[in-house]
Amino acid sequence: MRRAKRVSVPAAAVTVTFRHVEPTDAIRQYAERKLSHLSKFLKRPGEVHLILSVDKYRQSGEVTFKSGDFIVAAEEETKDLYSVIDLLADKVGRQLKKHQEKTATKRMRAPSAGELLSAEETSLDAGPERS
Repeated sequence: MRRAKRVSVPAAAVTVTFRHVEPTDAIRQYAERKLSHLSKFLKRPGEVHLILSVDKYRQSGEVTFKSGDFIVAAEEETKDLYSVIDLLADKVGRQLKKHQEKTATKRMRAPSAGELLSAEETSLDAGPERS
């Protein structure tokens, strides 16, 4: 059986935009730490754009992950910006994992006619001998 090579993909570039909230380094670093590992699900590096906004007591966020032509988006709303980031990272991670599983099942293929014939010939050659 063939083993897949594990190629390390550089971490995703994370940009954070703040709307109606004072930008802090703590939130920015937390978001970068939680979202930068998302590119491990894909073979190409990606870009993550996170928008955090506050409207009175509603704190919401939306994230867009782009890698080539592939785009994943998610929105979340809670009472805490840190929990918004956590929920968005989980949601996008689930979507990327699902996409990865779909592409893995597409790659499975049936053996070709040449492979079937060669396997049949080897099984006939290795058969029990009669005397």
